[in-house]
Amino acid sequence: MHGTRILDEADRLMTVCNSCRYCEGLCAVFPAMEMRRAFSDGDLNYLANLCHACGACYVDCQFSPPHEFNVNVPKTLAIARAESYAAYAWPRALSGTFARNGLVISIIAALSMAAFILGFAIWNDRSVLFGVHTGPGAFYRLMPHNAMAALFSVAFLYAILALVLSVRAFWRDIGPPIGGRADAGSIFQAIRDAGELRYLHGGGVGCYNEDDKPTDRRKLYHHLTFYGFLLCFAATSVATLYHYLLGREAPYPWWDLPVVLGTLGGIGLIIGPIGLFAAKMQRDPALLDESRYGMDVGFIAMLFLTGITGMALLLLRETSAMGPVLALHLGAVFALFITMPYGKFVHGIYRFAALVRYAQERRTAA
Repeated sequence: MHGTRILDEADRLMTVCNSCRYCEGLCAVFPAMEMRRAFSDGDLNYLANLCHACGACYVDCQFSPPHEFNVNVPKTLAIARAESYAAYAWPRALSGTFARNGLVISIIAALSMAAFILGFAIWNDRSVLFGVHTGPGAFYRLMPHNAMAALFSVAFLYAILALVLSVRAFWRDIGPPIGGRADAGSIFQAIRDAGELRYLHGGGVGCYNEDDKPTDRRKLYHHLTFYGFLLCFAATSVATLYHYLLGREAPYPWWDLPVVLGTLGGIGLIIGPIGLFAAKMQRDPALLDESRYGMDVGFIAMLFLTGITGMALLLLRETSAMGPVLALHLGAVFALFITMPYGKFVHGIYRFAALVRYAQERRTAA
């Protein structure tokens, strides 16, 4: 018996799949499964986070519903994956946040922070809110840089701490790699696999959505979202270096590096989430964990809101709309930070850790 009902079901399916092995060439889950004859809770959570939900095994399986064996690996591992986020969450008192982290909560958090920033500006100087501000330091007329930096640094550092401690608990629970130890080669292999979304291709043909015709659309939208986020993070990092090392204050010219990176990232965070939402709407319900639909949509919505408000700020930063748009953008970023450890964002972190473990096991086996 395992800790939860879904892990009992995952154990049953892995036992069936370990006997069949028809799907061993589709992704990393089945070769990793074949290295085991029995499955602990940690093993099953490892396999669940190694799954990229391409749906290929469901379509190929001769035992999938309506067969009496009822083998539905993508949906079962999706539920187990979501439950693992709560199981390893730090602090444990907030583990229930995953069950309530939907679209409404994310939007409320963003609007609340935007309202706080607007209230701060109105309290200090009402004329600043709708004034036209240009040149270096224009953004900090709404809120001083030190206050803005302190507010967002606390939220970001808390998110990083919670994520690190959560993943540490996951890493310890899935156990050491079979016959091997951590090494740099495994980490680099995992970075490559994650960067290419190697296992989101259904054995080389693509993901399955509304029918049995696989496509690469879902992989493309994941790439746009992932690299859009990284570009936006890079833009913020470069702007921070500009501010503290070179003494240059935002906003920067259109051609400057932070703006170029942020523009490309913002485009990715607009197109990617729209595509992911459309792909989710088109997916076969048999592949989805419908109980976590709100968490998935909430994360997609926060990424989209961050991208669209950032682009709007770029276009309107020299108009009287700059103040309200900046407040809304900062609210979206703040909400994204504080929901990071308790929303769908963590799936990328856990999946990367699982890819590192899988790369270690493969290198040892080789």
